[in-house]
Amino acid sequence: MKLVRFLDGKKKKTGILEDNNITEINCSMVEAFNNTEQFSKQGRYNLNEVKLLPPLLPSKIVCVGLNYIDHARELNMELPDEPVIFIKPSTGVIGHLDPIIYPSSSKQVDYEVEIAVVISKKAHQVKKKDADDYIGGYTILNDVTARDLQNKDVQWTRAKSFNTFCPIGPCIQTQLDPSNQKISLKLNGEIKQDSNTKNMIFSAQELVKFISDIMTLNPGDIISTGTPPGVGPMNIGDIVEAEVEEIGVLKNIIK
Repeated sequence: MKLVRFLDGKKKKTGILEDNNITEINCSMVEAFNNTEQFSKQGRYNLNEVKLLPPLLPSKIVCVGLNYIDHARELNMELPDEPVIFIKPSTGVIGHLDPIIYPSSSKQVDYEVEIAVVISKKAHQVKKKDADDYIGGYTILNDVTARDLQNKDVQWTRAKSFNTFCPIGPCIQTQLDPSNQKISLKLNGEIKQDSNTKNMIFSAQELVKFISDIMTLNPGDIISTGTPPGVGPMNIGDIVEAEVEEIGVLKNIIK
């Protein structure tokens, strides 16, 4: 099931996406993927007639660096013994078709397509075998990065934290095998990243365990699982399309 948040006039609504149609449901996104109530179906909308919103407004986005074997090979780096994590602020979140704003303080802004885990309920010190019980679904995240500032600062906070640097969407897919999904990115129609999540070093379940041992994850929080090889720069006017096989395409323009 694909869940979306959308704008009908001035009203924010939740719905089920099927092909190009959205069926409104009478509950929040978190309630929908937790099945905490038997939601009823209400109005029906054409996808092209509404504005999609970010599927979630998480309290935090925990990201993972270097989590693809083929990306490590591209960089001639050894595989990490444990995940390297950092946090992007919730103020960076935008949705499908929203513009990514190129900051004046950077001269190189890069794309990074990632599959993101959506946390369904409060998670602390979760065992790997129980991790799926805390996952409500998966979405796409573009971990936009000011690469020149990242290299300058050594630590990553400034480079990852500009407003609009965290596009997510277009939906949350509640039924998906995260260990075998084609993942790719196009820039102006040209494929730049092309891999499969089977190349991930640490699985979604391992990441839920590792991160929840450090911090409490709240319902609606996101774990972004790292990017495959082919990362590169974007310029003003470019169109970037991040795709995960069974989720869809997250499209944004650089302004």
